[in-house]
Amino acid sequence: MTRIDYPVTPAVRVLRENNIPFVPRLYIYEEHGGSQASAIALSVPEHQVIKTLVMETDERKPLLVLMHGDREVSTKTLARLLGVKRVQPASSADALRHTGYQFGGTSPFGTRNRLPVYAEKTIFDLEHISINGGKRGFLVELAPADIRRALTVVEVEVAITPSSDP
Repeated sequence: MTRIDYPVTPAVRVLRENNIPFVPRLYIYEEHGGSQASAIALSVPEHQVIKTLVMETDERKPLLVLMHGDREVSTKTLARLLGVKRVQPASSADALRHTGYQFGGTSPFGTRNRLPVYAEKTIFDLEHISINGGKRGFLVELAPADIRRALTVVEVEVAITPSSDP
């Protein structure tokens, strides 16, 4: 069996500390390629690629949302669930400050600050997922139930299908 050299990021350290088995998946990062580019590069369905989105409430309180690659977050529904006026994506600078991870390499594991994590409920119905390992071009494949071993997660139903441009 071939040994895969992969980065030892804070996310990898958290997975190891929690004895969470994972398969490192490296690919060539494509600027602005998103989950679709990583899914194609790794030959996995985009629905199984889980995005880690850094969001902020109207009071600028940061939070993470784990979402299927082929879905978007209904920020109105999420705001209603959280009892706030508005939720919006954090700027890349704020996301880096909150998580310690560069945009495109954000993992929910090993963030600089402990942030609330909201996960789309249907993620846990999948057999396995690919989620960012803490560096651009590096995902880790694991069982979605293992997310709960390393993080306190609140399941939500906030997924919407992206609208196509006319």
